[in-house]
Amino acid sequence: MPNVCDPWPTDLTCCDLPEGTETETIDRWTRVASIMLWMLSGRRWGPSCPVEVRPCRRSCLDGWGYGIRWDSSGPWVPYKGVDGLWRNASPCSCTGGCSCGELCEVYLPGPVYDIVKVDVDGDELPAPDPDQGVIGAYRVDAPGMLVRTDGECWPTCQDMAAPSGTPGTFTVTYRTGLPLDEAAIAAVSDLACHYIKGCGGSSCGCKSNKNVSRLNRQGFEMEFADPTLIYSEGRTGLPLVDAWLAAVNPGRLASASRVYSPDLPRPRATTWP
Repeated sequence: MPNVCDPWPTDLTCCDLPEGTETETIDRWTRVASIMLWMLSGRRWGPSCPVEVRPCRRSCLDGWGYGIRWDSSGPWVPYKGVDGLWRNASPCSCTGGCSCGELCEVYLPGPVYDIVKVDVDGDELPAPDPDQGVIGAYRVDAPGMLVRTDGECWPTCQDMAAPSGTPGTFTVTYRTGLPLDEAAIAAVSDLACHYIKGCGGSSCGCKSNKNVSRLNRQGFEMEFADPTLIYSEGRTGLPLVDAWLAAVNPGRLASASRVYSPDLPRPRATTWP
């Protein structure tokens, strides 16, 4: 599963950091706080590290021993459109169910945060840029459907033995995760401040939780929360952070639930080298 490459945005204006706190210390513990909250919140918030996948279509010919029927599964069938161009119709799964024409789309496991690059036959397709009024060659529809918008269709097959970015290949590079809102930024800022202060040598922060549950001195008794119990429940002991975790991950799930189908293969991703 993709990890966190870049730290989440933070606002440390109310942190009151000790004088002389080095930038390297702030950057390091902000990254640690981002990774910790990403894991504790169910690994659903983004952006993740870029993921490179090579989509492939399920073969409709495997085990197909019957005639072609347009209302059921079947192989690719060539047809000539009203514009005089030849195309492939897919009665099995590659056209949209709510479109009167051909809707060229591929599924990307998500949630999709953004698209970094789409490469077809070694050429990078133009990306959409709403701020500049650029439509681009594709868009993303929920849930994770990469839709071609320039009048062309995605390749029906590719050479999986060829390196990505070469002729005969189709590669999508994207980042996963839900967009961070103000509550998420406030939570990671609070946790980062906690880590920075504690590891910078002050009396609070990540070194403040002592392995003490009860203190009795001169008739005065104090009882402390058990830090091991707090951590085992997926909490940090910080009210703001724990309130955010309880809101976005009340079931304390380690990751988002997934449903897999043998009839819908996942895009292929190279893991080595």
